[in-house]
Amino acid sequence: MILQWLDERTGFSSVWQTLFVRKIPEAKGLTAWAYTLGSATLFIFIVQAVTGALLAMNYVPSPEHAYDSLRFIDEKVLWGAFVRGLHHWGATLMVILTGLHMVRVYFMGAYKYPREMTWVVGVALLLLVFGFGFTGYLLPWDQKAYWSTVVGVNMAGQVPILGPYLAKVLMGGDDMGAATLTRFYALHVLVLPMISVAMVGTHLFLVVWHGISEPPEQKRDPGAAGR
Repeated sequence: MILQWLDERTGFSSVWQTLFVRKIPEAKGLTAWAYTLGSATLFIFIVQAVTGALLAMNYVPSPEHAYDSLRFIDEKVLWGAFVRGLHHWGATLMVILTGLHMVRVYFMGAYKYPREMTWVVGVALLLLVFGFGFTGYLLPWDQKAYWSTVVGVNMAGQVPILGPYLAKVLMGGDDMGAATLTRFYALHVLVLPMISVAMVGTHLFLVVWHGISEPPEQKRDPGAAGR
């Protein structure tokens, strides 16, 4: 009764039918598993969002307290080390799954008409994943994170014409410091997530709109059977 009342006013059953009860191409073996990479990537994205929000409740984005706040999470917060471990390894898995998903789409020709924009949005999402990895790497503010970020910023500074300005924007000044950490934290937990949610929503809409592409079929020689 309650579900019917909600459905009449929200239409959630129609949304469910559109998103989850739809035709999936027939595939076997590894090809069938390859079609799960997109859903697996979306699941890890949700895990990253949830674990990231939990970590942000105890993380302090300042050079004086960033590292100590992570130690506090690992040693004092209930399930803190487990949540941080999920977030850490989830970031690695996110890169792997996104890359494999892009490879699957490319080799199965799923980027062709009429799905070109789905592919373009997917490439943008891959770049956002790299952005998450780059901005999140600095947050522990230990020696490894600090100097790895210095290398990354210096690489960005080598871009023709815009390089010096890009490096200065990333660092929040001329040198690595408190402004850099705060800027990377804001990018990691505010700017990139907002863009990612919009891009993921667009990607899912395009996938539902155009449907999932069929796996490519091997062309057979018509005269081969009579030889």
